[in-house]
Amino acid sequence: MDGSLGLLVNAIVSGILLGGFYAAVSTGVAISFGMLDIVNIAHPAFILLGSYVAYLANTVLGLDPLLTAVIALPAFYLLGVAVYQVYYVSFERRQDQSLRGLSFFFGLMFITEVALVLIFGVDYRLVQAVYIGPSLHLGFLELPLRLLVPFLVSMLMVIGLQMFLRRSFTGRAIEAVAQDQLALRLMAANPTRIKRMAFGLSFATAAIAGAILIIIQPVEPSIGREYIGRVFAICVLGGLGSFSGMVIAAVTLGVVESLTATFFGPSWAPAVSFGVLLVTLAVRPSGILGR
Repeated sequence: MDGSLGLLVNAIVSGILLGGFYAAVSTGVAISFGMLDIVNIAHPAFILLGSYVAYLANTVLGLDPLLTAVIALPAFYLLGVAVYQVYYVSFERRQDQSLRGLSFFFGLMFITEVALVLIFGVDYRLVQAVYIGPSLHLGFLELPLRLLVPFLVSMLMVIGLQMFLRRSFTGRAIEAVAQDQLALRLMAANPTRIKRMAFGLSFATAAIAGAILIIIQPVEPSIGREYIGRVFAICVLGGLGSFSGMVIAAVTLGVVESLTATFFGPSWAPAVSFGVLLVTLAVRPSGILGR
């Protein structure tokens, strides 16, 4: 096969795998922003918290990062419940979700970053696992396991959440809470309780996304800022509240960034990917699968 064609195919495949990672880091925002209308810009900081939890367990106990993420899920869920309760009492109950509500999450992001810096410093940290380093070779196609394994885990998480939202009463209540709270009350469901559970669920995804992040690349406390614009762009591009649209948008941005980095240089990748976002929203303001 021609070398340039092989390079193109590998760039596309790497972009698809990268898109799986973007889907993982965007899932929590798809729940909090897309379904609950809560602009949680601190979510990437809690993804970093998940990365450092995986780093500690890997360094001290030798645990696999993904196994650590599964063990940490309940703790992250409870953390999300606690954060929502503070937000609800301070802002939502008073019907004050203006810039002061947004500043709450700015402050939360800043506090989390500072705490990580004080505990771990500013050096990059990484983890060890059997799938970090090796690649699968299928002819001219190269599949790095450090991207392939996170991609598979990310897709399992998204599919599991989609099934939970579509097939359980609680999941359907979460999808309905931002649309019609009165109807939800008529179904004997407390909207505040449902939103608390949903926000906890969005935080739980940060544990898995954090483990995936530190598998793919070394991390330091401020690296989460790089993903703030990207995760919100993916959610808007996919269509708010649509998991399927989010995955399509994440893979699209991943492929665009990979192709741009391969043929034009990595410095152009963010500009081109956000250019695709602007063009898509100009043609379809509701997003790819928005209603």
